[in-house]
Amino acid sequence: MRIISYNVNGIRAAINKGFLDWLKAADPDVLCLQEIKAMKEQLDLSLFEEAGYSHNYWFSAKKKGYSGVAILSKKKPEQVEYGTGIDYMDFEGRNLRADFNGVSVMSLYLPSGTNMDRLGFKLNYMAEFQKYVDKLRNEYPNLIILGDYNICHQAIDIHDPVRNKNVSGFLPVEREWIGNFIQSGFIDSFRYFNTEPHNYTWWTYRANARNNNKGWRLDYGMVSEPLEKKLKRSVILSDAKHSDHCPILVELG
Repeated sequence: MRIISYNVNGIRAAINKGFLDWLKAADPDVLCLQEIKAMKEQLDLSLFEEAGYSHNYWFSAKKKGYSGVAILSKKKPEQVEYGTGIDYMDFEGRNLRADFNGVSVMSLYLPSGTNMDRLGFKLNYMAEFQKYVDKLRNEYPNLIILGDYNICHQAIDIHDPVRNKNVSGFLPVEREWIGNFIQSGFIDSFRYFNTEPHNYTWWTYRANARNNNKGWRLDYGMVSEPLEKKLKRSVILSDAKHSDHCPILVELG
């Protein structure tokens, strides 16, 4: 099972940059998208069907052109769960989950803390999400949560840890939370295979950051511990350039 996760920073903009050709070539079994910035009715779904993904599920924010997640699959999932049941999360379209052959796959778009109000929102979301996932794993122990966590865990995950130590995305409280999230029973699948520095998934559009590889590793494939023996590969697909993020891939055997 090959799963790709990609914050596309607007699915319609990504399509205009060649996203569909890339998707056909990448050929994942399941694709998790974040920051789709579109309603389902604004999309030509036949484009995804022609690419091989006749089963596509969209969970948009109430606010148009904002946030939103999706899951595209070659095979029909046994079940699809829209949201968490926690209203303020679901209003922003941040969680979508689909079940395949005993493995539950979630597409997650965790909020960013762009100002003090949104940082408070993010921290509250993080605390509530941890509680939600703790309960969810009782029912779905084989759980993979892929997406944009909007947090760098360790200094190795950000190009300038000293200057960014007071910036949301690398605050001590955020780093502690994602560390505790992993300790609660997840594997950071990329770091399971790769402990090298300079591996990032997001670059600002400013100052030629991507060409200089001044990035942040914000996107994770968090795999629950019962699936450890099935982990085959976890990589960053940095050649894909339809967004300020790049995709990540997790492969299970």
